[in-house]
Amino acid sequence: MNTTNHEHAPPSPRASGMNASLKVALLMVAVIVGFLLLREHWDHVAGKWVYLLLLVCPLMHLFHGHGGHGAHGKPDDKPASRE
Repeated sequence: MNTTNHEHAPPSPRASGMNASLKVALLMVAVIVGFLLLREHWDHVAGKWVYLLLLVCPLMHLFHGHGGHGAHGKPDDKPASRE
Protein backbone atom coordinates (compact mmCIF):
# COMPACT_ATOMS: atom_id res chain seq x y z
CA MET A 1 0.00 0.00 0.00
CA ASN A 2 1.46 3.34 -1.07
CA THR A 3 0.64 6.09 1.44
CA THR A 4 3.01 8.75 0.16
CA ASN A 5 0.83 9.96 -2.72
CA HIS A 6 -2.37 11.18 -1.19
CA GLU A 7 -4.17 14.49 -1.45
CA HIS A 8 -5.64 16.60 1.28
CA ALA A 9 -8.53 18.92 0.75
CA PRO A 10 -7.46 22.55 1.15
CA PRO A 11 -8.80 24.22 4.29
CA SER A 12 -11.98 26.08 3.66
CA PRO A 13 -11.73 29.88 3.94
CA ARG A 14 -14.66 29.93 6.34
CA ALA A 15 -12.91 27.61 8.80
CA SER A 16 -9.79 29.77 8.95
CA GLY A 17 -11.93 32.90 9.19
CA MET A 18 -13.81 31.50 12.16
CA ASN A 19 -10.51 30.74 13.84
CA ALA A 20 -9.32 34.32 13.35
CA SER A 21 -12.67 35.68 14.53
CA LEU A 22 -12.48 33.54 17.64
CA LYS A 23 -8.98 34.84 18.39
CA VAL A 24 -10.12 38.44 17.98
CA ALA A 25 -13.17 37.83 20.19
CA LEU A 26 -11.03 36.25 22.92
CA LEU A 27 -8.57 39.12 22.72
CA MET A 28 -11.39 41.65 23.10
CA VAL A 29 -12.79 39.78 26.11
CA ALA A 30 -9.30 39.71 27.68
CA VAL A 31 -8.90 43.47 27.16
CA ILE A 32 -12.31 44.18 28.71
CA VAL A 33 -11.61 41.92 31.70
CA GLY A 34 -8.18 43.54 32.15
CA PHE A 35 -9.72 47.00 32.05
CA LEU A 36 -12.38 46.08 34.62
CA LEU A 37 -9.79 44.51 36.94
CA LEU A 38 -7.54 47.54 36.65
CA ARG A 39 -10.44 49.91 37.29
CA GLU A 40 -11.51 48.04 40.42
CA HIS A 41 -7.98 47.68 41.80
CA TRP A 42 -6.48 50.99 40.69
CA ASP A 43 -5.70 52.06 44.27
CA HIS A 44 -3.50 49.01 44.75
CA VAL A 45 -1.78 49.30 41.37
CA ALA A 46 -1.17 53.06 41.53
CA GLY A 47 0.94 52.68 44.67
CA LYS A 48 3.14 50.05 43.02
CA TRP A 49 3.92 51.76 39.69
CA VAL A 50 7.57 52.30 40.65
CA TYR A 51 8.06 48.58 41.22
CA LEU A 52 6.26 47.74 37.99
CA LEU A 53 8.60 50.12 36.16
CA LEU A 54 11.62 48.41 37.71
CA LEU A 55 10.22 45.04 36.67
CA VAL A 56 10.18 46.19 33.05
CA CYS A 57 14.00 46.42 32.95
CA PRO A 58 14.78 42.70 33.39
CA LEU A 59 11.84 41.76 31.18
CA MET A 60 13.23 43.94 28.39
CA HIS A 61 16.60 42.24 28.74
CA LEU A 62 14.98 38.80 28.58
CA PHE A 63 12.72 39.39 25.60
CA HIS A 64 14.65 42.00 23.59
CA GLY A 65 17.21 39.69 22.07
CA HIS A 66 20.77 40.46 21.11
CA GLY A 67 20.57 41.06 17.38
CA GLY A 68 21.06 44.82 17.45
CA HIS A 69 24.27 45.02 19.43
CA GLY A 70 26.60 44.52 16.51
CA ALA A 71 29.11 41.71 16.17
CA HIS A 72 30.39 40.55 19.54
CA GLY A 73 33.58 38.56 19.66
CA LYS A 74 34.62 38.77 16.01
CA PRO A 75 38.37 39.38 15.77
CA ASP A 76 37.99 40.98 12.33
CA ASP A 77 36.09 43.94 13.75
CA LYS A 78 38.81 44.96 16.20
CA PRO A 79 41.17 47.70 15.03
CA ALA A 80 44.73 46.65 14.34
CA SER A 81 47.19 47.54 17.09
CA ARG A 82 49.91 50.04 16.23
CA GLU A 83 53.29 48.92 17.49
